[in-house]
Amino acid sequence: MDVYLSQFFFYFYGVNDFLQTPIEFLKGVGPQRAELLRQEIGVYTFNDLLNYFPFRYIDRSKYHSVSDLPFLDSHAQLKGKIIHIAEATLGRQKKLTAKFQDATGVIDLVWFQGAKWIKPLLKVGVEFQIFGKAKVYGNLWNMPHPEMTEWKDVLLKTGLQPVYSTTEKLSAKGLHSKGIEKLTANLVLQIKGRIIETLPLYLLNEHRLIGKEQALYHVHLPNVDNDFIQARLRLKFEELFFLQMELLLRKHITMKKSKGFVFAEVGDVFTDFYTNNLPFELTGAQKRVLKEIRKDFLTGHHMNRLLQGDVGSGKTLVALLTMLIGIGNGFQTALMAPTEILATQHFETLSEMLKELPIRIELLTGSVKKKNRIGIHEGLEDGSVHILVGTHALLEDVVKFQNLGIVVIDEQHRFGVAQRARMWKKNTTPPHVLIMTATPIPRTLAMTFYGDLDVSVIDVLPPGRKTISTMHRYEANRLRVFGFIKEEIAKGRQIYIVYPLINESKTLDFNNLISGYEAISRYFPLPDYRVSILHGQMKPEDKNFEMQRFVKGETQIMVATTVIEVGVNVPNASVMIIESSERFGLSQLHQLRGRVGRGAEQSFCILMTGDKLSKDTLKRIETMVNSSDGFEIAEVDLQLRGPGDLMGTQQSGLLNLKIADLAKDSQLVVLARDEARKILLEDPGLEFSKHLKLKEILIEVLRSRPNWGKIA
Repeated sequence: MDVYLSQFFFYFYGVNDFLQTPIEFLKGVGPQRAELLRQEIGVYTFNDLLNYFPFRYIDRSKYHSVSDLPFLDSHAQLKGKIIHIAEATLGRQKKLTAKFQDATGVIDLVWFQGAKWIKPLLKVGVEFQIFGKAKVYGNLWNMPHPEMTEWKDVLLKTGLQPVYSTTEKLSAKGLHSKGIEKLTANLVLQIKGRIIETLPLYLLNEHRLIGKEQALYHVHLPNVDNDFIQARLRLKFEELFFLQMELLLRKHITMKKSKGFVFAEVGDVFTDFYTNNLPFELTGAQKRVLKEIRKDFLTGHHMNRLLQGDVGSGKTLVALLTMLIGIGNGFQTALMAPTEILATQHFETLSEMLKELPIRIELLTGSVKKKNRIGIHEGLEDGSVHILVGTHALLEDVVKFQNLGIVVIDEQHRFGVAQRARMWKKNTTPPHVLIMTATPIPRTLAMTFYGDLDVSVIDVLPPGRKTISTMHRYEANRLRVFGFIKEEIAKGRQIYIVYPLINESKTLDFNNLISGYEAISRYFPLPDYRVSILHGQMKPEDKNFEMQRFVKGETQIMVATTVIEVGVNVPNASVMIIESSERFGLSQLHQLRGRVGRGAEQSFCILMTGDKLSKDTLKRIETMVNSSDGFEIAEVDLQLRGPGDLMGTQQSGLLNLKIADLAKDSQLVVLARDEARKILLEDPGLEFSKHLKLKEILIEVLRSRPNWGKIA
């Protein structure tokens, strides 16, 4: 085990030498099984096994009879005796059958695998408990591969059975769920008096949480009195509480250590722009966010703020006003975007907004010619370039600023942690950082993944923005959809048609870009219609050429992949058609829909799908049709996909939760956050006697994990 992880567990769970005993010394394990437990599920010590929690429970408090089987649609638990055992050969395999009898009838127990090691366990005339799913084969009831235990060895004659995650390799060595249950039960019966409480007593009393030792006992040895519910509640709260304490402490430490530029005034350029060039009146949400940013600039500490805002909420304008404050205080600013299309879009938007002001803004991407780069580099070093917009090109060592004060990072999740950290080194004192995302993040995830950042939310759309009308259409409706496209083009509008794949896939039966482009070109022929194509495999200059044709209205239809997901702003485009919508996640569908609805006219999003849709897919499509609220959509996405898929595991470092679930335990996340905040407000140094154990644990936690938030 990693030395830091080992220390983390030692302090986090309050264990002693007994619980640090290597797992091979637990009865029933031994060297071979121990090696598998280490490799497969990361169980190295007694403590690791104690904290390998069941993911569900099966009610084993009820016993059925053979005569009940025709009326059951779930698993059945029976008690009876084996009266006969037989073997048969099926090709190279052996089939093992045992007749099982209770007072009401007989059922066949059948094994198609493992006959060699199962047969010795079967004993005629001995009482067994069996559990499994009964099926009808011909006219006879049978139970394939039942779970069997001699009655004398049944751990709980009644109660709930914990179910543990396992692997194929573990199961082959008898460490299936039942095998892990047996090991864990053996260990739990030895822990009395060995578990040190990790939460303050007052916190347990206030929230009626049971003690740590009691929780560990009942989570592994549940009973029908639902003690396991209290056990899981306690363990989930503890896990989330320490996570939130860690995040808040990191934030506090970072704030204390990190010095930042003080922007004492808004400056003349901000005032001039705000007074004379503001394209529209700011919403209350935009004004609130600007006040939060302005407050950061006066603290003397480095700003590290996440700006969330739905598609079209006006984040770019807030970013510009933020940069103008920096310029007004004598600093340069930079805006970094993940793609050349998005960087170019930002450059053009900002240039248009700033055309009446004495502000020099430059664009730096991989496509910029060498002679132009030289002029940009000189302008950065002599301070004449006020705003630099660009892609990863900004990270190059050759890009040096005279005095960089603010960095805005758009769609930050598309940049690696180390890449973003390089922007910090562009000045002796790290510049203030404003991170923007158009992907709404559920509150509980924002608390966790960005818990050590300050978070601002723009949750109101600018006035005049119309809700995009979203509809779902099956393949059978295609001709009607094409007719609708013609009607919109006749009105002078433009159309996006987005495909999930560039070329036809041999394994995925989805529409693809190339065949789609050919079909669209046939149905919308020259000279009446003109069609553009855009995808990620095109050269940058070709992408830009096609995009510019569409922006200028020279083409009416843009056939594209998700390369147009972010950044493309064509107010005249009124229809977004997403082909094979079942192929996309909710967040991506919402992002694509946001490419339209940017003008004064009513816009539409049409989700095309095949006829056969899974339950989750139908839920995604219905959510899109019924809601335009990005945060509401993000909550549904969280429930469907879970936090791992939603946020990705690389940047978070926080997904290794053992029992809590960020999607299902949102109320506990909020409670844990509130309690952690209250404690640190009352006792920032954790010096009170009631908090000394917390301090001891958290010191080790902070040592054991990298501070991702610091380089967000």
